[in-house]
Amino acid sequence: VQLQASGGGLVQAGGSLRLSCAASGRTFSTRAMGWFRQAPGKEREFVASCSWSGGTTSYADSVKGRFTISRDNAKNTGYLQMNSLKAEDTAVYYCAQDSANRYYVIKADVWGQGTQVTVSS
Repeated sequence: VQLQASGGGLVQAGGSLRLSCAASGRTFSTRAMGWFRQAPGKEREFVASCSWSGGTTSYADSVKGRFTISRDNAKNTGYLQMNSLKAEDTAVYYCAQDSANRYYVIKADVWGQGTQVTVSS
């Protein structure tokens, strides 16, 4: 599986963006996927994950209620809808997949390239 993230950009605080993660390969639809982010000078952190069907989701406390993860397996694509964006959401966002798990991203071992999200205050 190969992953390619897109949809980042510059947005004002309070605005919204939707990130996409396009996947190639037949196993995308059968494994959990997630989103991570890395801000300048900080370690990469977990943002959200969903199961192979999208029915089970998990979020970092910092984004809960504002971000929504979803996927369309027919299109081999995952999404991260980000609303009520804050300056502290500024980071490079990465999509990832755990090739060994169907429900949770325990150890992400497939990574896409990042997409920059910048939120101006």
